[in-house]
Amino acid sequence: MKVLVTGGAGFIGSNLVRLLLREGHDVVVLDSLASGYRSNLEGLPLAGLVVGDVRDASLLDRAIAGTEVVFHLAASVGNARSIDHPVVDATMNVLGTLNVLEAARKHGLRKIVFSSSAGIFGELKMLPIAEDHPVEPDSPYGATKLCAEKLCLAYSKLHGLEAVCLRYFNVFGIRQRFDAYGNVIPIFAQRLIHGQPITVYGDGEQTRDFINVSDVAAANLAAGANRGVSGAFNLGSGTAITINHLVALIQKVSGLSTPVAHGPLRKGDVRHSRADIGAMERALGWKPAAVFETALAEYMEWAKKAFVGPAL
Repeated sequence: MKVLVTGGAGFIGSNLVRLLLREGHDVVVLDSLASGYRSNLEGLPLAGLVVGDVRDASLLDRAIAGTEVVFHLAASVGNARSIDHPVVDATMNVLGTLNVLEAARKHGLRKIVFSSSAGIFGELKMLPIAEDHPVEPDSPYGATKLCAEKLCLAYSKLHGLEAVCLRYFNVFGIRQRFDAYGNVIPIFAQRLIHGQPITVYGDGEQTRDFINVSDVAAANLAAGANRGVSGAFNLGSGTAITINHLVALIQKVSGLSTPVAHGPLRKGDVRHSRADIGAMERALGWKPAAVFETALAEYMEWAKKAFVGPAL
């Protein structure tokens, strides 16, 4: 199939692009390169790289023409970033998604696979988290992802466009670079590699469901390939570890150590998180395959080469 991947030069997007190409699909990438990297796509036989933003409706319209499925990953990501820049978050995640949906409708695409977030749930009331858990986001990011989900599912009902919304939990893996707003694993990796203290917010006993990017890419492919499937699905490993255990593991697999400090809890952070992934398994035949400690070791080997230069 011929597909468009928005945000395809980013961390998750570039891993998905590589999988799609290995499976023989024809791939067009649309990326503004604001947080994506050309180097993530070096040596790949793309059908085309379109440099631009999903907020540019006319450019998006041209990029999506002739494709069958759009994997929509382009986004402003993260709770903290959205609190600092809520308008940017809303225009990118809501209006950008609406532009993608309108272009998909206009060109008669079969399916949109939308990258949503577990941030839509807010503070959790029960574990593991099933798809019917109450949605009460605690940040603009969670709110915009929930809005974008609802838009995708509304277009599915109104226009016959299949829509699968994948609610990512904590994704990590190769090509995930350090960003002060980003995921805890690259932040810890960056500080370890540069010999700086690691800061754990709160007591460190909060839990997270970490899923390797290889499993996320496989889930996206399954969502795009399966015909007749629409809906919202939780996408995690189905397991959880504490942040304190993560610190111990990342030091173990990297062979590096540094002091650990504790800071105050951050706004918008939840206490515990673990996905119920049964719906994904039943609807799409997908199961996570990566072993966390092995994948973490692979990531640290990549990060030691990638995280060069002075620490930020």
